[in-house]
Amino acid sequence: MTIESNTSSLATIGETTSNCWSCGTMRAVQFCSACGKVQPPKPVDYFTFFALPRKLHLDTALLEREFYELSRKLHPDLCARADKREQEWSLEQSSLLNDAYRTLKDPIRRTEYLLRLEGVELEEQSKAATEKARSTGEIKKQVVPPDLLEEVFELNMQLEELRAQKKLGEDDPALVEEIGKQKLELEQKQDSLAEELKTYWSNWDELVDSGTEENRRKIRDKMLDLLNRRSYIRNLVRDVSEVLEN
Repeated sequence: MTIESNTSSLATIGETTSNCWSCGTMRAVQFCSACGKVQPPKPVDYFTFFALPRKLHLDTALLEREFYELSRKLHPDLCARADKREQEWSLEQSSLLNDAYRTLKDPIRRTEYLLRLEGVELEEQSKAATEKARSTGEIKKQVVPPDLLEEVFELNMQLEELRAQKKLGEDDPALVEEIGKQKLELEQKQDSLAEELKTYWSNWDELVDSGTEENRRKIRDKMLDLLNRRSYIRNLVRDVSEVLEN
């Protein structure tokens, strides 16, 4: 998939606009800049919705201001007296606005979303894994990162032991303490991976403007690997927490 630069992003935005259905003026993506009428939604990605290039470093304060400004212009209450189609467009545009804002303001969700636009998904989000889970009724499982195999094996053995103890009404403070320490270490790894991910944002943003497809693919794959690892650890932390709290 071709990566858009600032210029091409603006070109895409132009392609998604057309004349206002009400006054005929060239409108913005969401509403007419002349008469203010809400326009029928067009299929655009979240970056384009906010007139942003597909880059990962965002001015979140600016994004927030833009969100509230668009919220005021697209709010369904403003179309309460409009005809039915305008009311429906307002609801659709407001829903898209909220989804886009929630996704782009969160650094992890923003990265995952950009990767999906680039045609790649996390292991737990992949279509193939989803379809297999639906057909078999099994819970989707991620592949254990190779460097965590030994650690995860040991932790799972300890979790099974703790589950068995709890069923018998027993309590082993030493085991609980050890599992708690491992949970803390996993949480630290999760945070460390999130920070490491940000180091690739600058690489990606630079390559959006001037870079080969091969170099972009390399950075994309590195970010995907980090997100898969982080996602696996996040799910493992959740499982550990459930055992400790039950």
